[in-house]
Amino acid sequence: MAESKPFLAAVESRRTYYQLSNESPISDARIKEIVTFALKHTPSSFNSQTSRLVLVLKKEHEKLWDAITEVYKAMLPEDKFTHAKQRFDGFRAGYGTVLFYEDTTNVREFQEKFPTYEDKFPQSNIFSHSGSEQTSGMMQYVIWTALETEGMGVNLQHYNPPIDTRLETEYGVPPTWSLKSQMVFGKPTGQPGEKIFKPIEERMKVFE
Repeated sequence: MAESKPFLAAVESRRTYYQLSNESPISDARIKEIVTFALKHTPSSFNSQTSRLVLVLKKEHEKLWDAITEVYKAMLPEDKFTHAKQRFDGFRAGYGTVLFYEDTTNVREFQEKFPTYEDKFPQSNIFSHSGSEQTSGMMQYVIWTALETEGMGVNLQHYNPPIDTRLETEYGVPPTWSLKSQMVFGKPTGQPGEKIFKPIEERMKVFE
């Protein structure tokens, strides 16, 4: 039986990197392969496959963050925008971004297909939007960990919903796709911050 050590080592080494360059330690083909693999194999409730992805690289990545910058420039006071732009410039300096969406049409189809579950579990139904977001969270984690295993630095951002309409126009995204996050990646040029762990005893119970 194969050991789980390589997987657990990848889990342990996954960190947040904010200092990135517009270089990549792997080919574009390999990036697409990783993202495609995650989209295909990440589990979803009843195999509903609600997740949708948009991958932008190089110049398209820069255009994405230019668009996000423009959206926030139009809505923020000048003093707050100055600080925000510094962050946007840092993300723009990376190599690519994965946009994570969930298809609300697909979610509703499963809610209608299994009304018994909807009535019984109105707050935590596996076909509810919260259940769909669990799928998205798993996919984000798979892609994040896989990219860093290949030498990338990664960080995760949430500048939606103000950018939703602009990105629908830029990338032809259907309005039924609900944007969840923006995953920025590139060759790391700095180290992640120190990670502080709360005591495990406060966060876990074991009964034997």
